[in-house]
Amino acid sequence: MDLFPSRYIHIGGDEAIKNQWKASEEIQALIRKKGLKNEAEMQAWFIKQMDTFLTNHGRRLIGWDEILEGGLAPGATVMSWRGEQGGIAAANGGHDVVMAPTSHTYFDYYQGSPEEEPLAIGGYLPLKKVYQYDPIPKAITPEKAKHVLGVQGQLWGEYISTPKHLEYMAYPRAIALAEVGWSPKRLKDYEKFIVRLRHHLKRLEAMDINYRQPD
Repeated sequence: MDLFPSRYIHIGGDEAIKNQWKASEEIQALIRKKGLKNEAEMQAWFIKQMDTFLTNHGRRLIGWDEILEGGLAPGATVMSWRGEQGGIAAANGGHDVVMAPTSHTYFDYYQGSPEEEPLAIGGYLPLKKVYQYDPIPKAITPEKAKHVLGVQGQLWGEYISTPKHLEYMAYPRAIALAEVGWSPKRLKDYEKFIVRLRHHLKRLEAMDINYRQPD
């Protein structure tokens, strides 16, 4: 909190290996001491401790959708990456969410045929699919749609070898996702976006950004 003055503090919360907790005598003793049923409730208990701590310091907790397991802390905001279901459940339950599903927002995925693209982690996410994303799924009730704070693009670096490689993976997909977040659904039109994108690409060229040419 001293390093980051933002209102939100991201605690991660994803990919906690429950088998390790099952094998830990210390964790099992804590589960029994707190009267918890299982490892999922153990995680929920821990998240609630963090939520209380951050709330008492005037901050808000945000974490990946695994923090839903075992019950969500009252003030927590969910970042939904394993599809949309975590975000849907959280929003319908009255919690704020950021939609960040692998299907539409993971910029470490390939943009074309792997044989013709720089090495990536896998997956396939072309520019058009990014633009077509609707961050407010129909499964979220209209009165709960206000809990969708927005979208986030992810660009993990395990397969990113250079700054120019990073730029290539980010642009112009980041531009498409920005319009997803900022534009009303009724005004979205991919063909018109492509026309506007030409102006953005000129800016990227002037800044020496190594973007991928749109198909």
